[in-house]
Amino acid sequence: MLQLSVIYWDPKPEIFRIPYFDWPVLWYGVLFALGFAIGFPIFVGILTRYLGGKEHKKKAVQIGDRLTLYMILGTVIGARLGHFLFYERPVHYLTDPLQLFRIWEGGLASHGGAIGIIIALMIFSWRVRAFSPKLTWVRLLDFVAVPAALAAFFIRIGNFINQEVLGTATDLPWGVVFGHPADHSTPFPRHPVQIYEALFYIAVFFLLWKLSFQTYYLKTQGKLIGLFLILVFGFRFLIEFWKMEQSRLLFNSSLTMGQFLSIPLIVIGLILYFRSRSNLSE
Repeated sequence: MLQLSVIYWDPKPEIFRIPYFDWPVLWYGVLFALGFAIGFPIFVGILTRYLGGKEHKKKAVQIGDRLTLYMILGTVIGARLGHFLFYERPVHYLTDPLQLFRIWEGGLASHGGAIGIIIALMIFSWRVRAFSPKLTWVRLLDFVAVPAALAAFFIRIGNFINQEVLGTATDLPWGVVFGHPADHSTPFPRHPVQIYEALFYIAVFFLLWKLSFQTYYLKTQGKLIGLFLILVFGFRFLIEFWKMEQSRLLFNSSLTMGQFLSIPLIVIGLILYFRSRSNLSE
């Protein structure tokens, strides 16, 4: 018998269906898009301050417009490929390659998304060198890190609604019983790890956003992205102890796939944060 003190959670993943086409509009997709929609003006505001003030807002908007497509493609392609490379057996997608394109069925890996964003920003910075030579890919990562933390918050809320990225069993009073877990397992009280992560990521967002108003952090290349990687993937490493293993590639390992993938990103974050140098004369 289930405890009376736990929370029962079983929402529908779709908000409504588009008439005539019968296309579902999913909470996850709306929250994913909301992260980009709210993140855009935040990025523009940070870039405007970096460029020198409100008189540069038009240029910041132009850069943001160009960057948005790169960010969306880098995030989705990286996260999707990361899911299949890190969490699925090769036979699972080799037998049905079209699964790679069915993102509405779920399966986006945050580590793959992070790699995709880095590659996208490297390509973007190379293409806009003539337009804005000071915007290196690391500096762009600094400015993207702030809205990225907010987007991570929305994504984890989407995971919670989708009943995926599940936690381990718990007898704590805030344990959540998912009515229809995405992995089709038996419902039982679990740690709501999606909410744990969402709350941490929104706190990281407010911290980075506040720091972006300080000249030292705004002008020091690598500080904001370094802090983002340390905090986000450091917490990701810890929270994995309360998560069900999602990868089908690991057997009898003391660490999860998420922890193995978090370690190099934490190391990169430490290097960027402590080796960064300010250039207040810009």
